[in-house]
Amino acid sequence: MTKRANGPFDVKLTPMAPEAGAVDAAPGRMALDKRFHGALEATSQGQMLAVRTPVEGSAGYVAMERVSGTLDGRGGTFALQHFGVMTRGAPHLVISVVPDSGTGELTGLAGSMTIDIAPGGKHSYDFQYTLPDKA
Repeated sequence: MTKRANGPFDVKLTPMAPEAGAVDAAPGRMALDKRFHGALEATSQGQMLAVRTPVEGSAGYVAMERVSGTLDGRGGTFALQHFGVMTRGAPHLVISVVPDSGTGELTGLAGSMTIDIAPGGKHSYDFQYTLPDKA
């Protein structure tokens, strides 16, 4: 049965230095540091690579993050993979649990997440997931 968790989260993006030998047009790198609230009480760390284009509102990014905490009271870790593109202001974002990345009581976790950024910058998540019953 698919379950749903949602709530606000805080995110801190920290620019990272380009890799040694990177060309001027190399993707930008950012460190991710998040704190999720609600049914997902967790922290995460990760990295994002992003490219902006000369066309206003067009860009792309990928990111990986490791989440650690509790999901509806079950503790463990799991990884999220992001794929996002924006075409002249129209966003398309896919965030998926990396298969078989769950540990502890989150072993077997699968699902996807959406993110909403409200005017003013407040972030919230909606996480649809499946998780085997406790043994």
